[in-house]
Amino acid sequence: MKLIIPLLGLAAASLAAAPTLPVPSQLPYQWNNVVIGGGGFSPAIVFSVAERNLAYLRTDVGGAYRWDALTQRWIALQDGQAQNSYMGVESIAPDPVDPDIIYLAAGMYFGQPAAIMRSADRGASWQITPVPFSMGGNEDGRGLGERLAINPDRRTHLFFGSRHDGLWDSEDSGRTWHKVESFPWKGLGRPAANHTHGGVSFVVFGPPSETALGRSRAMYASVSDAAAQHLYRSNDAGRNWTAVTGGPAAPMLPVKAAVDQQGVLYIDYCSDIGPNGIAQGEVWKLDPRSDGWTNITPARGDEAEGGYMGLSLDRLHPGRLAVSTVDRWNHRDTVWLSSDGGAHWTSLRERSSRNLARAPWLLLDKGGFGGWIAGLAFDPFDGATLAYTTGLTVFRTEHADKADMVWRPWVAGIEEAVPLSLVSPPEGPHLISGIGDTHGFVHDRLDRAPERAFADPDLPQTNNVDYAGVAPRIMVRSASGYTPNPEGGALGWSEDGGRSWHEMLAPPITIGSAAPRRIDADGQAPITVSADGNTFLVSGLVTLATADRGRIWWRPKGLPGRTYAVADKVDPLAWYAIDYAGARIFVSRDGAKTFTQALAQGLPANIANSRPAAREFQPMAAATPGTAGELWLILEGRFFHTSDDARTFVASTPVDPVLRRMYFVSFGLGKAAPDVHVPTLYAFGVTKTFGGLWRSTDAGARWLRINDDAHQWGLRYRVITGDPRLFGRIYLATDGRGIFYGDPLPQPMGAGVH
Repeated sequence: MKLIIPLLGLAAASLAAAPTLPVPSQLPYQWNNVVIGGGGFSPAIVFSVAERNLAYLRTDVGGAYRWDALTQRWIALQDGQAQNSYMGVESIAPDPVDPDIIYLAAGMYFGQPAAIMRSADRGASWQITPVPFSMGGNEDGRGLGERLAINPDRRTHLFFGSRHDGLWDSEDSGRTWHKVESFPWKGLGRPAANHTHGGVSFVVFGPPSETALGRSRAMYASVSDAAAQHLYRSNDAGRNWTAVTGGPAAPMLPVKAAVDQQGVLYIDYCSDIGPNGIAQGEVWKLDPRSDGWTNITPARGDEAEGGYMGLSLDRLHPGRLAVSTVDRWNHRDTVWLSSDGGAHWTSLRERSSRNLARAPWLLLDKGGFGGWIAGLAFDPFDGATLAYTTGLTVFRTEHADKADMVWRPWVAGIEEAVPLSLVSPPEGPHLISGIGDTHGFVHDRLDRAPERAFADPDLPQTNNVDYAGVAPRIMVRSASGYTPNPEGGALGWSEDGGRSWHEMLAPPITIGSAAPRRIDADGQAPITVSADGNTFLVSGLVTLATADRGRIWWRPKGLPGRTYAVADKVDPLAWYAIDYAGARIFVSRDGAKTFTQALAQGLPANIANSRPAAREFQPMAAATPGTAGELWLILEGRFFHTSDDARTFVASTPVDPVLRRMYFVSFGLGKAAPDVHVPTLYAFGVTKTFGGLWRSTDAGARWLRINDDAHQWGLRYRVITGDPRLFGRIYLATDGRGIFYGDPLPQPMGAGVH
């Protein structure tokens, strides 16, 4: 999943890995994932060869996981990290002898911090070494690799193939790094804007050399950028390198490789580094005894569509291997299996079935086998177990040796969805979510995967959800595809709390001299609903309203363009509209027929920087459930509150002098504390030295930190909302670790509540 987060990313990227000043008072909270099961792209599964039933998973935005055989769950390994960039894992390398040692290469984008991380306790704790080369854990090419490799003959000696700066090595278990000057490919340096490099895409070692007199085993490294030569070999532990000639012609780029026990090298090739945009692909093998190449590509002729990204060898059965396709949109992606070194292949999709009981919402994947299959791995201790990753989940079968295979989601503990909107209505299920790439869900239970995803419109990204304040079964949502959808609907409304939806289109309108067009076709127009559920407002280049479910639309009078509308949660005729460019608030008291500028005393003179950066970001504005005329805003990092229909706004000033320097990024409202008459505020805020989640029960005067150093999730927080029925309950949408819900732990007698 590639979602850009300029505001959140900047706020988190500016922080040190741990607080350097005393953090204000802590309120202990219990945190649990809302179970979805997968929900994102995991570029690779890597099994340990040192211990049975030990495996690791790397994700592009949600950190790394370890499979725990005892609990039969994946364990997230980076939840305690505050550096957002480290949640994009570029490569992963388990020690081949000691099962307790694991290395990660972590860094999300070029120009952001990158590190090599070492753990001696299977990822429970980390030694972090910042490195001078950039990574791209969530850039194009994240399905390549593995780039990080351990020398099996001297396990303190590591190699890392960088995207932009050639090959690097460390001789002290990753504590210090040096560029391998003898490696011919030096790198292309800084990439052009909105572009990346494939760079050194994999580093692999062969079996022990047959001529053991002081000679190391063969070692290969590839280059996945346009170059005269793409493959290099070293026979002396990386001190010297020679080009390996032959193999496929341009435009093929080597993307993934494995070496069998006889030293035969297998390589997947693609015409692009992917995971999108791959038009062609091939699979080849190289016998080092003769330097002879063989094209073993499974699909030829009319079926030669897309590339090959996954590759795994069965250690227990020589000659048995599997490869996966990628970007095979017409013929659909599959996994190919060969038992004779690639001479003959069988496609597994046609002989497979899926048991989706653990994640039934995956029925939305109508392809039946999944796409973006970059990760593929045999269990090194059991050739009947084979797993692969898709853009949505991880599948595993224990029947890879059978004619008919049953695949199940291998997702217990994996929560990688990127929620873009959360609401907690005052009745019905406590949580409704809008998700990037996986539509969105009604969460009837927080501990069980949803049965189905949103449809009508059947679009992958739900950018915002809203409910009617006094008729909460009426909901609206806006959605988008990966490209604009000028013909189909991008808006939806529901009258049963989000269980079923009706598609709705905004009409084409004329803006200036341009031809008429729809403002909602690309998902850039969030929709909101009046308190009684009768009126919908769509905010975009202009504001549109309908009171009959989209049959007739009007443009409210008195509003400038590009305002954002918020419905009062009690008064069905009251609306607020925020003009970020003009630093103005407009109010309607006639059901959005007309708006007039509010007095809005107390607001900052410039709030342009508070405008949401894109359709995937929620405006920091919320009307109070159960109270008319009350609106809360975050503007320029500060809280503002009105209780008189936007006539006057009061800025919240924290009592704690440390928190007065806090820049608040996002917030949500929840049930008021006992005997308190303002909603509980939940917020994400940062200073120059630390950040976290905060709770206030007195309109922002006193705050308590409610996350802790073990629950930081890279400080990648998308959306926050409280529960209007449960005091203390917060729902947190992270950017890559799914949705969490938090509840306060019991406090000692006499402890205050803030």
